[in-house]
Amino acid sequence: MKSWWRHNWPSAAVFIAVVAIWEIAVDLLNLSSFVIAKPSEFIAEMWTSRELLTEAAWVTSEEILYGFLISIVVGIAIAVALARFQWLERALYPLIVLFQVVPKVALAPIFILWFGYGLAPKIVLIVVIAFFPITLNMLVGLKSIDKELLLLMRSVGASKNQVCTQIQVPTSLPYLFAGLRIAITFAVIGAVVAEFAGAQDGLGYLIQFASTQLDTPLMFAALILVSLLGLVFYYAMSLAEYLLVRKFPHIALQSTN
Repeated sequence: MKSWWRHNWPSAAVFIAVVAIWEIAVDLLNLSSFVIAKPSEFIAEMWTSRELLTEAAWVTSEEILYGFLISIVVGIAIAVALARFQWLERALYPLIVLFQVVPKVALAPIFILWFGYGLAPKIVLIVVIAFFPITLNMLVGLKSIDKELLLLMRSVGASKNQVCTQIQVPTSLPYLFAGLRIAITFAVIGAVVAEFAGAQDGLGYLIQFASTQLDTPLMFAALILVSLLGLVFYYAMSLAEYLLVRKFPHIALQSTN
């Protein structure tokens, strides 16, 4: 606990200072609560509307988890295929990059038109947003294999599939987790964007609804809750990587070489 506090006290101090300055500045500048809510106001709103916020957070979390898990499968599958077949990489990689730069806000209404207003369009949008960093980072990891080790494996008659499963995939795990940490934040953004485009529940819908009702404290309360969800998911991925490194210490050695 002492070690955790020594590592995190600067962040806690900055957070407390920002909240205090925010609270004081709103009073000194005499800003209306319709323009910006004070921290004390939206914290009180979080307690008052805790049931509504909890239900919305659960819906958004479900969308994030489903979309993120599918993104992992899709991202890893594409990365392995591109690394395994060079002709496939030359053919598809530019198209993947081109697809990634398409504004995702513009895709959300299209997915709703195709899949309706249920869970499906939100998951599809999350996958479209989140798979790219997973694919890119793992592809870099798969290609980072030591050339001498690759020649050694080939000299003993190892097939390309054996090299991929026994050498390339374990070597790429640190790169994969770096991509997963980025992807989980993208998944949160994707869920909120999808809910903005068309939803009947969730934190994104709640933010949009509160803005139309000029309920600024509720809007900020939902926004803060989305940010907290992103932090929880991000550090959950960091914890998963830490536990994996403890179980397989050679992964940490590979990530430092």
